[in-house]
Amino acid sequence: MTSAERTVATTGRDLRVPFGLALIVLACVAPLFLGNYPLHAIIIALIFLLPAHGLNLLLGYTGLLSLAQAAFFGIGAYTSALLAVNFGTPFYLNFLAAGLVTGAIAAPLGIPALRLRATSFVMCTLGFVIIGQAIAKNWISLTRGDMGLSAIPKPYFALGPASFTVSGTVGFYYLVLAIAAVATVAVYLIVRSPAGRNMIAIRENETLAESVGIPTWHYKLVVFMISAAFAGLGGSLYAHYLTVVSPLTFQMYYSTTMLIIVLGGGAGTISGVVFGSLLFVGLTETLRVAPELRMIAYGFFLLGLVFWFPNGFAPLIGRFWSFLEKRK
Repeated sequence: MTSAERTVATTGRDLRVPFGLALIVLACVAPLFLGNYPLHAIIIALIFLLPAHGLNLLLGYTGLLSLAQAAFFGIGAYTSALLAVNFGTPFYLNFLAAGLVTGAIAAPLGIPALRLRATSFVMCTLGFVIIGQAIAKNWISLTRGDMGLSAIPKPYFALGPASFTVSGTVGFYYLVLAIAAVATVAVYLIVRSPAGRNMIAIRENETLAESVGIPTWHYKLVVFMISAAFAGLGGSLYAHYLTVVSPLTFQMYYSTTMLIIVLGGGAGTISGVVFGSLLFVGLTETLRVAPELRMIAYGFFLLGLVFWFPNGFAPLIGRFWSFLEKRK
């Protein structure tokens, strides 16, 4: 790296630190100047950020397109809801169980699926969504079928003699914000680790990666499980926020939403996925004020994205940093 390149890189890091701190402060004080509905839209966006992070690890960094995130999202939601409703367990146990159960279920599903070629793998993951929804509909003794599970308690924490419940939009906003921040840092650590570099090598050329000793199939299985666990954690938050889950939690719409977040924000980038989640999920929630035009407007927005930003908003974010560097 030349001295000029080092200067630019250092400048970029110098600019991103205060900019990141400003965003953190802005996020923390947002409830002071935002109403309940904007906060609700942000909460939904942050909930969907978790499965989007998981899909980004799988698609953006490992090169595997999966449509199964809605299935794992639903499994996590039902796991957390069943524990809370039937056993009254505190939220943090339900939340961790949702991630662990979903990751464990992903293992036997991924073992045969990851041996398929790209197109067949995509179709196989789509089948997971259909199977998951069918089980939720027909295993009535466990899931109550189309009636779903209701009266799911709000997040409840029991820490020794003290206990408290997160209630209200503002309280849930801060809970989801903290979890989303931790998840984002975890993804950053994964992609910056040697394992992350191996994932990128698999994405770029799987045959070459295997020839230099990278156990590509084992990496893909582990990433598939981690991706599923992230989706399960998001499903847990979703269940405790809406306090109801049904077979509709497995609907394909959720998988396409997560895919739009990753591709529209910028696959293979963390900042792009965060931006995409806030933009696309927030946009769909905002457009609910005009239900007749909601999906039409959203469709035209996606068409514009495809034509003007075919690689998502990540390059635009990069140009923004370059602009700030030049201004400095």
